[in-house]
Amino acid sequence: MKLVKTLMFGAALVVAATAHADITVGVTVSATGPAASLGIPEKNTIALMPTTIGGQKVNYIVLDDKSDTTAAVANTRKLITEDKADVILGSTTSPNSIAMIDVVAEAKVPMISMAASSMIVEPVDDKRRWVFKTPQNDIMMSLAIAQHMANAGVKKVAFIGFADAYGEGWYTQFAKVAALKGIEIVSNERYNRTDTSVTGQVLKIMAASPDAVLVAGSGTPAVLPQKTLKERGYNGKYYQTHGVANNDFLRVGGKDVNGTYLPSGPVLVATQLPMSNPVRKSALEYINKYEAAHGKGSVSTFGGHAWDAGVLLQAAIPAALKKAQPGTPAFRAALRDALEQVHEAPGAHGIFNMSPTDHLGLDQRARVMVLIDNGAWKYVP
Repeated sequence: MKLVKTLMFGAALVVAATAHADITVGVTVSATGPAASLGIPEKNTIALMPTTIGGQKVNYIVLDDKSDTTAAVANTRKLITEDKADVILGSTTSPNSIAMIDVVAEAKVPMISMAASSMIVEPVDDKRRWVFKTPQNDIMMSLAIAQHMANAGVKKVAFIGFADAYGEGWYTQFAKVAALKGIEIVSNERYNRTDTSVTGQVLKIMAASPDAVLVAGSGTPAVLPQKTLKERGYNGKYYQTHGVANNDFLRVGGKDVNGTYLPSGPVLVATQLPMSNPVRKSALEYINKYEAAHGKGSVSTFGGHAWDAGVLLQAAIPAALKKAQPGTPAFRAALRDALEQVHEAPGAHGIFNMSPTDHLGLDQRARVMVLIDNGAWKYVP
């Protein structure tokens, strides 16, 4: 009888411990290195996320991968094996995020990336069924750029992008939509995020006499091609991707980036949007919270991608908790399933509607065109 009571008492302790298990969110961001201007606002935003969801305590463990792919993979392994993360948020860049896919898929831990490449979530195969992301896909933003170019009379365009998954992904998608709009790509160049000179690439671009140049980079390293083109006297139109939508790009670029067009999530110009814009309210919610902590004008779109990862967790965790307890394989599987069923969740960048074949869940409500005008972002209706 005593043995039975002891076993029952032990079982009760296990149940009690399980019932009160915290949710562990493992985060790897590029808070230092070439992508730091993206990763720092993401890290800052994690600190603003709720510490309780669905009545359950949430712990965030944040690691810096230093903009390095190997470090991002190592961080992911540590967060899963040592910290027993229920979900992974990150990383900041596309190469890092793509490298992390095998790790989370093998461990069967859901992951929400804050990087842009569509290759992170497409196609939704056996590995990518565990992976979601919050930034807009390249094709969505490419369409916005190509349409603006066509309306502006651009017939010939030069392309220069990062020599990695970000640049390659952008070229692939932009080439498709440029052809649809009757725009010829007359030069196609690459450079590394850490390069200090792109003179050779710029000379080739100028020799092709394009009407416009599209720079497919992210953060402050995207300034270099444009600065070099300006120094060499190029007077055509300049376009950048949504990868530069932060104040550090404006600061480093200075007068060299004035007059540049780029697509962005609505959060970048939320205060300028009409009241009828469906994302205005949820974008302003994030802006107000971030600026209360870091000062007026401190918001960047990259922090918004992290915020939207939190929006997805707040939408999915309550449903997962109905099926399993945190800290278990069953909970991680339930959370993956719940993320896939998120419906009409308003974020800083758009309204999320996930499905088994769409692990981004954004539509055209998640993009606007923006002009850099005297060092400030200006909404282009």
